[in-house]
Amino acid sequence: MIGTWFLFMILAIINAIIRNEGYKPLIGDLRAHQLSTFTFIILIFVVTYFVLKFSNLQISDKEAILLGFLWLIMTITFEFIAGHFIFGNPWEKLIADYNILQGRIWILVLFTILFSPYITNKLT
Repeated sequence: MIGTWFLFMILAIINAIIRNEGYKPLIGDLRAHQLSTFTFIILIFVVTYFVLKFSNLQISDKEAILLGFLWLIMTITFEFIAGHFIFGNPWEKLIADYNILQGRIWILVLFTILFSPYITNKLT
């Protein structure tokens, strides 16, 4: 299931490229951020569902929650370490994506990462 998280990161990078090179110039930064956030949330649920359904992996609710927590820690670590040191984003920009009052809804992705194994486990 750790491999699934790596798939998420590849999808996140592709999602960001499509956002930045595709529709961001057309709809602006904030709307592009919001659209790509919802797109990624859907991808997370779809991938998690299919991985659990077709892997025949039987996990308990507790294991699903632990898996989501592990994915959450890995995501936050990747976001800040890779986001800053590899992709060159300033710390201020990385932190700004958590400002819901400014319409930045990235935190919804983190909740999705955390709870998608549990929710999709219930559906499979």
